[in-house]
Amino acid sequence: MAKITFRGGAGTVTGSCHLLETDNLKLLIDCGLFQGKKELRTLNYRTPLVPLNSIDYIILTHAHIDHSGLIPRFYKNGFRGKVLATKATKKLCEVMLPDSGHIQELEAEWKNRKAKRSGKKPSPPLYTALDAISCLQSFQPVSYGEDVRLDEQVRVRFSDAGHILGSALVEVWVQERDQEIKLVFSGDLGNSGAAIINDPAQIRDADYLVIESTYGNRIHESMTDQSARLKEIILETIPNRGNVIIPAFAVGRTQQILYSLNKLIEKGELPQVPVFIDSPLAVSATEIFRDSRECFDQETQELIMRGDDPFYFPGLTLVRSVEESRALNNYKGGAIIISASGMCDAGRIKHHLKHNLWRPESALIFIGFQAEGTLGRRILDGVKKVKIMGELINVAAKTYSLQGFSAHADQAELLKWVCGFTKKPRRVFVVHGEATESAALAGLITKETGIPATIPKFSEEYIIKTKEPEYIGISEPLVVQAIDMQQQLLNSIDRLKQKLAGLQEGLIAEEYEDEEMKELNNAMQELEERIS
Repeated sequence: MAKITFRGGAGTVTGSCHLLETDNLKLLIDCGLFQGKKELRTLNYRTPLVPLNSIDYIILTHAHIDHSGLIPRFYKNGFRGKVLATKATKKLCEVMLPDSGHIQELEAEWKNRKAKRSGKKPSPPLYTALDAISCLQSFQPVSYGEDVRLDEQVRVRFSDAGHILGSALVEVWVQERDQEIKLVFSGDLGNSGAAIINDPAQIRDADYLVIESTYGNRIHESMTDQSARLKEIILETIPNRGNVIIPAFAVGRTQQILYSLNKLIEKGELPQVPVFIDSPLAVSATEIFRDSRECFDQETQELIMRGDDPFYFPGLTLVRSVEESRALNNYKGGAIIISASGMCDAGRIKHHLKHNLWRPESALIFIGFQAEGTLGRRILDGVKKVKIMGELINVAAKTYSLQGFSAHADQAELLKWVCGFTKKPRRVFVVHGEATESAALAGLITKETGIPATIPKFSEEYIIKTKEPEYIGISEPLVVQAIDMQQQLLNSIDRLKQKLAGLQEGLIAEEYEDEEMKELNNAMQELEERIS
Protein backbone atom coordinates (compact mmCIF):
# COMPACT_ATOMS: atom_id res chain seq x y z
CA MET A 1 0.00 0.00 0.00
CA ALA A 2 1.35 3.44 -0.96
CA LYS A 3 0.58 6.54 1.09
CA ILE A 4 1.49 10.20 0.52
CA THR A 5 1.61 12.85 3.24
CA PHE A 6 2.08 16.53 2.36
CA ARG A 7 4.66 17.72 4.91
CA GLY A 8 5.51 21.09 3.37
CA GLY A 9 4.69 23.37 0.47
CA ALA A 10 1.03 22.63 1.25
CA GLY A 11 -0.70 26.00 1.47
CA THR A 12 2.70 27.71 1.36
CA VAL A 13 5.36 28.46 -1.26
CA THR A 14 8.31 27.37 0.90
CA GLY A 15 9.18 24.22 2.84
CA SER A 16 8.50 21.73 0.04
CA CYS A 17 8.38 18.18 1.38
CA HIS A 18 6.21 15.17 0.51
CA LEU A 19 6.45 11.84 2.36
CA LEU A 20 5.78 8.79 0.18
CA GLU A 21 5.52 5.46 2.01
CA THR A 22 5.34 2.04 0.38
CA ASP A 23 5.41 -1.46 1.89
CA ASN A 24 9.17 -1.37 2.47
CA LEU A 25 10.36 2.19 1.78
CA LYS A 26 9.94 5.71 3.10
CA LEU A 27 10.83 8.48 0.63
CA LEU A 28 10.87 12.25 0.96
CA ILE A 29 10.41 14.19 -2.23
CA ASP A 30 12.32 17.37 -1.29
CA CYS A 31 13.20 18.52 2.20
CA GLY A 32 12.92 22.31 2.13
CA LEU A 33 13.34 25.13 4.60
CA PHE A 34 10.27 27.18 5.54
CA GLN A 35 10.81 30.90 4.94
CA GLY A 36 8.80 34.08 5.49
CA LYS A 37 6.55 34.67 8.49
CA LYS A 38 7.63 33.60 11.96
CA GLU A 39 4.77 31.09 12.16
CA LEU A 40 6.16 29.30 9.12
CA ARG A 41 9.78 29.43 10.27
CA THR A 42 8.85 27.60 13.49
CA LEU A 43 7.98 24.59 11.34
CA ASN A 44 11.69 24.11 10.64
CA TYR A 45 12.04 22.93 14.25
CA ARG A 46 9.10 20.51 14.27
CA THR A 47 9.50 16.83 15.16
CA PRO A 48 9.49 14.71 11.99
CA LEU A 49 6.36 12.66 11.31
CA VAL A 50 8.42 9.47 11.09
CA PRO A 51 11.82 8.69 12.69
CA LEU A 52 14.58 10.18 10.57
CA ASN A 53 16.60 6.97 10.67
CA SER A 54 13.67 5.21 8.99
CA ILE A 55 13.76 7.42 5.86
CA ASP A 56 15.46 5.51 3.06
CA TYR A 57 15.75 8.19 0.39
CA ILE A 58 15.35 11.92 -0.16
CA ILE A 59 14.50 12.59 -3.80
CA LEU A 60 15.75 16.14 -4.35
CA THR A 61 14.23 18.03 -7.29
CA HIS A 62 16.67 20.96 -7.17
CA ALA A 63 19.06 22.94 -5.00
CA HIS A 64 16.97 25.95 -3.93
CA ILE A 65 16.86 26.19 -0.13
CA ASP A 66 13.05 25.96 0.05
CA HIS A 67 13.50 22.45 -1.40
CA SER A 68 16.85 21.34 0.06
CA GLY A 69 17.44 23.46 3.17
CA LEU A 70 16.37 20.98 5.88
CA ILE A 71 18.58 18.10 4.69
CA PRO A 72 21.45 19.15 7.04
CA ARG A 73 19.07 19.30 10.01
CA PHE A 74 17.65 15.86 9.19
CA TYR A 75 21.17 14.43 8.79
CA LYS A 76 22.23 16.00 12.09
CA ASN A 77 19.30 14.27 13.79
CA GLY A 78 19.60 10.77 12.38
CA PHE A 79 18.90 10.56 8.64
CA ARG A 80 21.39 8.19 7.02
CA GLY A 81 19.66 7.32 3.77
CA LYS A 82 20.64 8.46 0.28
CA VAL A 83 19.88 11.82 -1.32
CA LEU A 84 19.23 11.30 -5.01
CA ALA A 85 19.88 14.42 -7.10
CA THR A 86 21.33 15.41 -10.45
CA LYS A 87 25.05 16.08 -10.70
CA ALA A 88 24.48 19.84 -11.07
CA THR A 89 22.13 19.90 -8.07
CA LYS A 90 24.76 18.14 -5.97
CA LYS A 91 27.40 20.70 -7.02
CA LEU A 92 25.11 23.60 -6.14
CA CYS A 93 24.20 22.07 -2.77
CA GLU A 94 27.91 21.82 -1.97
CA VAL A 95 28.00 25.63 -1.76
CA MET A 96 24.38 26.47 -0.90
CA LEU A 97 23.86 24.21 2.13
CA PRO A 98 27.05 25.27 3.99
CA ASP A 99 26.09 28.89 3.25
CA SER A 100 22.66 28.24 4.76
CA GLY A 101 24.33 26.64 7.79
CA HIS A 102 26.49 29.74 8.25
CA ILE A 103 23.35 31.90 8.22
CA GLN A 104 21.74 29.62 10.84
CA GLU A 105 24.81 30.04 13.05
CA LEU A 106 24.73 33.84 12.76
CA GLU A 107 21.01 33.95 13.59
CA ALA A 108 21.50 31.68 16.61
CA GLU A 109 24.40 33.84 17.82
CA TRP A 110 22.24 36.95 17.70
CA LYS A 111 19.28 35.24 19.42
CA ASN A 112 21.53 33.86 22.16
CA ARG A 113 22.99 37.30 22.92
CA LYS A 114 19.44 38.50 23.40
CA ALA A 115 18.52 35.45 25.49
CA LYS A 116 21.54 35.96 27.75
CA ARG A 117 20.42 39.52 28.59
CA SER A 118 16.98 38.12 29.47
CA GLY A 119 18.41 35.35 31.65
CA LYS A 120 17.26 32.62 29.24
CA LYS A 121 19.18 29.54 28.18
CA PRO A 122 20.97 29.65 24.81
CA SER A 123 19.62 27.61 21.90
CA PRO A 124 21.70 25.84 19.23
CA PRO A 125 21.35 26.80 15.56
CA LEU A 126 18.99 24.78 13.39
CA TYR A 127 22.19 23.34 11.93
CA THR A 128 25.74 24.51 11.31
CA ALA A 129 27.92 24.84 8.23
CA LEU A 130 29.75 21.70 9.41
CA ASP A 131 26.43 19.81 9.61
CA ALA A 132 25.75 20.87 6.03
CA ILE A 133 29.16 19.70 4.85
CA SER A 134 28.65 16.36 6.63
CA CYS A 135 25.28 15.68 4.97
CA LEU A 136 26.83 15.95 1.49
CA GLN A 137 28.28 12.45 1.82
CA SER A 138 24.68 11.17 1.50
CA PHE A 139 24.27 12.62 -2.01
CA GLN A 140 24.16 10.18 -4.93
CA PRO A 141 24.24 11.78 -8.42
CA VAL A 142 21.59 10.66 -10.92
CA SER A 143 21.48 11.47 -14.64
CA TYR A 144 18.46 12.73 -16.53
CA GLY A 145 16.59 9.82 -18.10
CA GLU A 146 18.26 7.22 -15.87
CA ASP A 147 15.93 4.64 -14.31
CA VAL A 148 16.91 4.05 -10.69
CA ARG A 149 15.44 1.03 -8.92
CA LEU A 150 15.11 1.62 -5.17
CA ASP A 151 13.75 -1.84 -4.37
CA GLU A 152 11.62 -4.52 -6.01
CA GLN A 153 8.55 -2.32 -5.70
CA VAL A 154 9.77 1.23 -6.48
CA ARG A 155 11.76 2.88 -9.27
CA VAL A 156 12.32 6.57 -10.09
CA ARG A 157 13.45 8.67 -13.05
CA PHE A 158 14.60 12.31 -13.29
CA SER A 159 13.82 14.58 -16.27
CA ASP A 160 14.78 18.22 -16.86
CA ALA A 161 12.35 20.64 -15.17
CA GLY A 162 13.83 23.72 -16.89
CA HIS A 163 13.71 25.71 -13.63
CA ILE A 164 17.36 26.15 -12.62
CA LEU A 165 20.58 24.33 -13.38
CA GLY A 166 20.07 20.63 -12.58
CA SER A 167 16.39 20.94 -11.66
CA ALA A 168 14.31 17.82 -12.19
CA LEU A 169 10.83 16.48 -12.64
CA VAL A 170 10.54 13.16 -10.84
CA GLU A 171 8.58 10.12 -12.00
CA VAL A 172 7.95 7.44 -9.36
CA TRP A 173 6.58 3.98 -10.18
CA VAL A 174 5.14 1.87 -7.34
CA GLN A 175 4.28 -1.78 -7.98
CA GLU A 176 1.03 -2.74 -6.24
CA ARG A 177 0.41 -6.50 -6.61
CA ASP A 178 -0.15 -6.99 -10.35
CA GLN A 179 -0.51 -3.25 -11.15
CA GLU A 180 1.91 -0.32 -11.27
CA ILE A 181 0.95 3.15 -10.02
CA LYS A 182 2.84 6.15 -11.39
CA LEU A 183 3.23 9.44 -9.54
CA VAL A 184 4.84 12.54 -11.08
CA PHE A 185 6.26 15.38 -8.99
CA SER A 186 6.86 18.61 -10.92
CA GLY A 187 9.26 20.14 -8.39
CA ASP A 188 9.49 23.74 -9.60
CA LEU A 189 8.58 23.91 -13.27
CA GLY A 190 10.43 26.34 -15.54
CA ASN A 191 9.33 28.43 -18.52
CA SER A 192 9.67 27.25 -22.09
CA GLY A 193 11.98 29.53 -24.07
CA ALA A 194 13.90 30.72 -21.00
CA ALA A 195 17.58 31.58 -21.36
CA ILE A 196 20.54 29.31 -20.56
CA ILE A 197 18.88 25.98 -19.71
CA ASN A 198 16.59 23.61 -21.60
CA ASP A 199 12.81 23.77 -21.64
CA PRO A 200 10.91 21.53 -19.21
CA ALA A 201 10.57 17.95 -20.40
CA GLN A 202 6.99 16.93 -21.20
CA ILE A 203 5.83 13.90 -19.24
CA ARG A 204 3.15 12.00 -21.13
CA ASP A 205 1.46 9.76 -18.57
CA ALA A 206 0.75 9.56 -14.85
CA ASP A 207 -1.82 8.21 -12.44
CA TYR A 208 -1.20 11.06 -9.99
CA LEU A 209 0.44 14.46 -10.48
CA VAL A 210 1.80 16.77 -7.78
CA ILE A 211 2.33 20.21 -9.35
CA GLU A 212 3.61 23.55 -8.10
CA SER A 213 1.48 26.73 -8.34
CA THR A 214 3.80 29.62 -7.42
CA TYR A 215 2.35 31.71 -10.26
CA GLY A 216 -0.91 29.78 -10.66
CA ASN A 217 -2.95 32.96 -11.09
CA ARG A 218 -0.55 35.13 -13.10
CA ILE A 219 0.82 35.51 -16.60
CA HIS A 220 4.45 36.61 -17.12
CA GLU A 221 5.48 39.15 -19.67
CA SER A 222 7.77 37.79 -22.37
CA MET A 223 11.51 37.67 -21.73
CA THR A 224 12.04 39.99 -24.72
CA ASP A 225 9.71 42.58 -23.17
CA GLN A 226 11.38 42.19 -19.78
CA SER A 227 14.87 42.71 -21.23
CA ALA A 228 13.63 45.83 -22.99
CA ARG A 229 12.11 47.10 -19.74
CA LEU A 230 15.33 46.33 -17.86
CA LYS A 231 17.24 48.40 -20.42
CA GLU A 232 14.79 51.32 -20.05
CA ILE A 233 15.09 51.34 -16.26
CA ILE A 234 18.89 51.30 -16.40
CA LEU A 235 19.00 54.09 -19.00
CA GLU A 236 16.61 56.19 -16.90
CA THR A 237 18.56 55.66 -13.67
CA ILE A 238 22.29 55.67 -14.44
CA PRO A 239 22.48 59.17 -16.06
CA ASN A 240 20.96 60.62 -12.88
CA ARG A 241 23.76 58.98 -10.87
CA GLY A 242 21.32 56.61 -9.24
CA ASN A 243 22.10 52.98 -8.54
CA VAL A 244 20.04 50.07 -9.87
CA ILE A 245 19.61 47.55 -7.05
CA ILE A 246 18.51 44.03 -8.00
CA PRO A 247 17.77 41.52 -5.23
CA ALA A 248 18.40 38.16 -6.89
CA PHE A 249 18.55 34.56 -5.82
CA ALA A 250 22.16 33.45 -6.04
CA VAL A 251 21.27 30.43 -8.16
CA GLY A 252 19.33 30.91 -11.37
CA ARG A 253 18.12 34.49 -11.27
CA THR A 254 21.58 36.06 -10.94
CA GLN A 255 22.83 34.13 -13.96
CA GLN A 256 19.74 35.08 -15.98
CA ILE A 257 20.35 38.77 -15.31
CA LEU A 258 24.03 38.44 -16.26
CA TYR A 259 22.99 36.70 -19.48
CA SER A 260 20.53 39.51 -20.35
CA LEU A 261 22.98 42.30 -19.51
CA ASN A 262 25.66 40.57 -21.58
CA LYS A 263 23.39 40.50 -24.64
CA LEU A 264 22.28 44.13 -24.21
CA ILE A 265 25.88 45.36 -23.87
CA GLU A 266 27.14 43.28 -26.80
CA LYS A 267 24.37 44.66 -29.02
CA GLY A 268 25.31 48.21 -28.02
CA GLU A 269 21.89 48.80 -26.43
CA LEU A 270 23.49 49.55 -23.06
CA PRO A 271 26.65 51.53 -22.37
CA GLN A 272 29.39 49.91 -20.34
CA VAL A 273 28.47 50.67 -16.73
CA PRO A 274 29.83 49.27 -13.47
CA VAL A 275 28.02 46.04 -12.57
CA PHE A 276 28.67 44.35 -9.23
CA ILE A 277 27.68 40.83 -8.18
CA ASP A 278 27.83 41.22 -4.42
CA SER A 279 27.26 37.69 -3.17
CA PRO A 280 29.98 35.11 -2.57
CA LEU A 281 27.36 32.40 -3.04
CA ALA A 282 26.27 33.85 -6.39
CA VAL A 283 29.91 34.06 -7.51
CA SER A 284 30.44 30.39 -6.61
CA ALA A 285 27.16 29.38 -8.26
CA THR A 286 28.13 31.20 -11.47
CA GLU A 287 31.38 29.23 -11.55
CA ILE A 288 29.35 26.02 -11.25
CA PHE A 289 27.17 27.19 -14.14
CA ARG A 290 30.29 27.58 -16.30
CA ASP A 291 31.31 24.00 -15.47
CA SER A 292 27.88 22.52 -16.26
CA ARG A 293 27.58 23.10 -19.99
CA GLU A 294 25.78 19.79 -20.46
CA CYS A 295 22.69 21.45 -18.92
CA PHE A 296 22.65 24.43 -21.33
CA ASP A 297 20.23 24.95 -24.20
CA GLN A 298 21.41 25.11 -27.81
CA GLU A 299 21.66 28.92 -27.97
CA THR A 300 23.92 29.07 -24.91
CA GLN A 301 26.00 26.16 -26.18
CA GLU A 302 26.57 28.03 -29.45
CA LEU A 303 27.62 31.19 -27.58
CA ILE A 304 30.25 29.25 -25.68
CA MET A 305 31.51 27.53 -28.83
CA ARG A 306 32.10 31.00 -30.32
CA GLY A 307 34.21 31.87 -27.27
CA ASP A 308 31.57 34.14 -25.69
CA ASP A 309 31.21 33.77 -21.93
CA PRO A 310 27.48 34.49 -21.30
CA PHE A 311 28.17 35.33 -17.65
CA TYR A 312 30.91 37.92 -18.11
CA PHE A 313 31.27 41.27 -19.86
CA PRO A 314 33.47 44.38 -19.49
CA GLY A 315 32.57 46.37 -16.39
CA LEU A 316 31.50 43.35 -14.33
CA THR A 317 33.06 42.97 -10.88
CA LEU A 318 32.59 39.88 -8.71
CA VAL A 319 32.55 40.90 -5.04
CA ARG A 320 33.57 38.36 -2.42
CA SER A 321 35.12 40.15 0.57
CA VAL A 322 33.23 42.07 3.23
CA GLU A 323 35.50 45.07 2.67
CA GLU A 324 34.67 45.23 -1.05
CA SER A 325 30.98 44.93 -0.25
CA ARG A 326 31.08 47.74 2.32
CA ALA A 327 32.84 50.00 -0.18
CA LEU A 328 29.71 49.82 -2.37
CA ASN A 329 27.73 51.57 0.36
CA ASN A 330 29.39 54.82 -0.64
CA TYR A 331 29.04 54.28 -4.38
CA LYS A 332 26.90 57.16 -5.69
CA GLY A 333 28.11 57.29 -9.27
CA GLY A 334 25.53 55.12 -11.00
CA ALA A 335 26.00 51.35 -10.89
CA ILE A 336 24.06 48.10 -11.12
CA ILE A 337 24.31 46.09 -7.89
CA ILE A 338 23.00 42.51 -7.92
CA SER A 339 22.92 40.93 -4.47
CA ALA A 340 21.27 38.23 -2.37
CA SER A 341 18.97 37.33 -0.78
CA GLY A 342 16.29 37.45 -3.43
CA MET A 343 13.54 38.20 -0.88
CA CYS A 344 15.68 40.81 0.95
CA ASP A 345 15.42 39.05 4.31
CA ALA A 346 19.12 38.31 4.83
CA GLY A 347 22.55 38.89 3.41
CA ARG A 348 24.26 41.83 1.77
CA ILE A 349 21.19 43.08 -0.10
CA LYS A 350 19.95 44.65 3.16
CA HIS A 351 22.98 46.94 3.26
CA HIS A 352 22.37 48.05 -0.32
CA LEU A 353 18.72 48.74 0.42
CA LYS A 354 19.67 50.73 3.51
CA HIS A 355 21.97 52.95 1.45
CA ASN A 356 19.79 53.30 -1.66
CA LEU A 357 16.07 52.94 -0.84
CA TRP A 358 15.87 56.53 0.42
CA ARG A 359 17.42 57.94 -2.79
CA PRO A 360 14.73 58.95 -5.34
CA GLU A 361 17.31 58.80 -8.13
CA SER A 362 17.91 55.09 -7.52
CA ALA A 363 15.83 52.10 -8.69
CA LEU A 364 14.93 48.77 -7.11
CA ILE A 365 14.03 45.89 -9.44
CA PHE A 366 12.38 42.71 -8.17
CA ILE A 367 12.89 39.79 -10.54
CA GLY A 368 11.70 36.92 -8.36
CA PHE A 369 8.88 35.79 -6.10
CA GLN A 370 8.50 37.62 -2.78
CA ALA A 371 6.92 35.42 -0.10
CA GLU A 372 4.47 36.75 2.47
CA GLY A 373 6.18 38.20 5.53
CA THR A 374 9.46 39.04 3.80
CA LEU A 375 11.02 42.50 3.53
CA GLY A 376 10.85 42.26 -0.26
CA ARG A 377 7.11 41.58 -0.16
CA ARG A 378 6.45 44.59 2.08
CA ILE A 379 8.38 46.90 -0.25
CA LEU A 380 6.66 45.43 -3.30
CA ASP A 381 3.27 45.95 -1.61
CA GLY A 382 4.02 49.68 -1.41
CA VAL A 383 4.97 50.47 2.20
CA LYS A 384 6.45 53.94 2.61
CA LYS A 385 8.97 53.11 5.33
CA VAL A 386 10.79 49.93 6.33
CA LYS A 387 13.08 49.03 9.22
CA ILE A 388 16.44 47.71 8.05
CA MET A 389 19.06 46.77 10.65
CA GLY A 390 17.36 48.92 13.27
CA GLU A 391 16.96 52.03 11.12
CA LEU A 392 13.75 53.40 9.66
CA ILE A 393 14.31 53.95 5.94
CA ASN A 394 12.09 55.93 3.56
CA VAL A 395 11.16 54.06 0.40
CA ALA A 396 11.83 56.80 -2.15
CA ALA A 397 13.59 54.81 -4.86
CA LYS A 398 11.53 53.81 -7.88
CA THR A 399 10.37 50.20 -7.46
CA TYR A 400 9.75 47.79 -10.33
CA SER A 401 8.68 44.15 -10.65
CA LEU A 402 9.91 42.24 -13.72
CA GLN A 403 8.44 38.79 -13.19
CA GLY A 404 9.20 37.74 -16.75
CA PHE A 405 12.65 36.84 -15.39
CA SER A 406 11.04 34.35 -13.04
CA ALA A 407 12.30 30.79 -13.29
CA HIS A 408 8.79 29.56 -12.45
CA ALA A 409 6.22 28.72 -15.09
CA ASP A 410 3.21 31.04 -15.08
CA GLN A 411 -0.43 29.95 -15.23
CA ALA A 412 -0.48 29.49 -19.00
CA GLU A 413 2.76 27.44 -19.00
CA LEU A 414 1.58 25.27 -16.10
CA LEU A 415 -1.76 24.56 -17.81
CA LYS A 416 -0.02 23.86 -21.13
CA TRP A 417 2.26 21.35 -19.43
CA VAL A 418 -0.68 19.56 -17.73
CA CYS A 419 -2.53 19.44 -21.07
CA GLY A 420 0.53 17.73 -22.57
CA PHE A 421 -0.30 14.48 -20.77
CA THR A 422 -1.67 11.95 -23.27
CA LYS A 423 -2.75 9.72 -20.40
CA LYS A 424 -4.53 12.05 -17.99
CA PRO A 425 -3.73 11.75 -14.29
CA ARG A 426 -6.58 10.47 -12.11
CA ARG A 427 -5.96 13.32 -9.68
CA VAL A 428 -3.80 16.44 -9.55
CA PHE A 429 -2.50 17.71 -6.19
CA VAL A 430 -1.73 21.44 -6.36
CA VAL A 431 1.04 22.53 -3.98
CA HIS A 432 3.79 25.17 -3.53
CA GLY A 433 1.58 28.25 -3.79
CA GLU A 434 -0.29 30.85 -1.81
CA ALA A 435 -4.03 30.25 -1.41
CA THR A 436 -5.21 32.40 -4.33
CA GLU A 437 -2.59 31.02 -6.70
CA SER A 438 -3.28 27.37 -5.89
CA ALA A 439 -7.06 27.82 -6.03
CA ALA A 440 -6.90 29.56 -9.41
CA LEU A 441 -4.71 26.86 -10.95
CA ALA A 442 -6.69 23.97 -9.47
CA GLY A 443 -9.96 25.41 -10.79
CA LEU A 444 -8.50 26.03 -14.24
CA ILE A 445 -7.02 22.52 -14.49
CA THR A 446 -10.37 20.91 -13.70
CA LYS A 447 -12.24 23.26 -16.03
CA GLU A 448 -9.92 22.80 -19.02
CA THR A 449 -8.98 19.12 -18.64
CA GLY A 450 -11.69 17.54 -16.49
CA ILE A 451 -9.05 16.21 -14.10
CA PRO A 452 -10.08 16.51 -10.42
CA ALA A 453 -7.66 18.85 -8.64
CA THR A 454 -7.06 18.92 -4.89
CA ILE A 455 -5.22 21.51 -2.78
CA PRO A 456 -3.83 19.49 0.13
CA LYS A 457 -3.42 20.96 3.59
CA PHE A 458 -0.32 20.58 5.74
CA SER A 459 0.05 16.94 6.88
CA GLU A 460 -2.93 15.65 4.91
CA GLU A 461 -2.60 11.95 4.09
CA TYR A 462 -3.89 9.98 1.13
CA ILE A 463 -3.67 6.30 0.28
CA ILE A 464 -2.67 6.08 -3.37
CA LYS A 465 -4.81 3.53 -5.19
CA THR A 466 -5.10 2.46 -8.82
CA LYS A 467 -8.45 4.24 -9.29
CA GLU A 468 -8.93 7.09 -6.79
CA PRO A 469 -6.93 8.25 -3.77
CA GLU A 470 -8.42 7.49 -0.36
CA TYR A 471 -8.41 10.46 1.98
CA ILE A 472 -7.19 9.53 5.47
CA GLY A 473 -7.05 12.84 7.31
CA ILE A 474 -4.56 15.23 8.86
CA SER A 475 -1.82 13.45 10.78
CA GLU A 476 -0.45 16.53 12.54
CA PRO A 477 -2.28 19.88 12.79
CA LEU A 478 -0.10 22.95 12.34
CA VAL A 479 1.66 23.81 15.60
CA VAL A 480 1.04 27.49 14.95
CA GLN A 481 -2.67 26.94 15.56
CA ALA A 482 -2.08 25.88 19.17
CA ILE A 483 -2.36 29.47 20.48
CA ASP A 484 -5.42 31.46 19.48
CA MET A 485 -4.93 34.68 17.54
CA GLN A 486 -6.25 36.89 20.34
CA GLN A 487 -3.65 35.59 22.78
CA GLN A 488 -0.92 35.99 20.15
CA LEU A 489 -1.93 39.62 19.67
CA LEU A 490 -1.88 40.30 23.41
CA ASN A 491 1.55 38.69 23.72
CA SER A 492 2.86 40.82 20.84
CA ILE A 493 1.54 44.02 22.43
CA ASP A 494 3.14 43.12 25.79
CA ARG A 495 6.51 42.47 24.15
CA LEU A 496 6.32 45.71 22.22
CA LYS A 497 5.51 47.66 25.39
CA GLN A 498 8.60 46.24 27.05
CA LYS A 499 10.78 47.33 24.12
CA LEU A 500 9.28 50.81 23.93
CA ALA A 501 9.74 51.29 27.68
CA GLY A 502 13.47 51.49 27.08
CA LEU A 503 13.21 54.33 24.58
CA GLN A 504 13.72 57.39 26.78
CA GLU A 505 12.83 60.79 25.37
CA GLY A 506 15.68 62.35 23.40
CA LEU A 507 17.57 59.12 22.70
CA ILE A 508 18.33 58.36 19.09
CA ALA A 509 18.70 55.04 17.28
CA GLU A 510 22.48 55.32 17.00
CA GLU A 511 22.78 54.90 20.80
CA TYR A 512 21.45 51.34 20.64
CA GLU A 513 23.31 48.24 19.57
CA ASP A 514 22.23 46.85 16.21
CA GLU A 515 20.77 43.72 17.78
CA GLU A 516 18.66 45.78 20.22
CA MET A 517 17.21 47.81 17.38
CA LYS A 518 16.64 44.64 15.37
CA GLU A 519 14.79 43.18 18.37
CA LEU A 520 12.52 46.22 18.54
CA ASN A 521 12.01 46.15 14.78
CA ASN A 522 11.02 42.48 14.88
CA ALA A 523 8.52 43.11 17.67
CA MET A 524 6.91 45.98 15.76
CA GLN A 525 6.71 43.97 12.57
CA GLU A 526 5.20 41.03 14.43
CA LEU A 527 2.53 43.29 15.92
CA GLU A 528 1.83 44.80 12.51
CA GLU A 529 1.34 41.33 11.03
CA ARG A 530 -1.09 40.35 13.81
CA ILE A 531 -3.25 43.43 13.30
CA SER A 532 -3.29 43.29 9.48
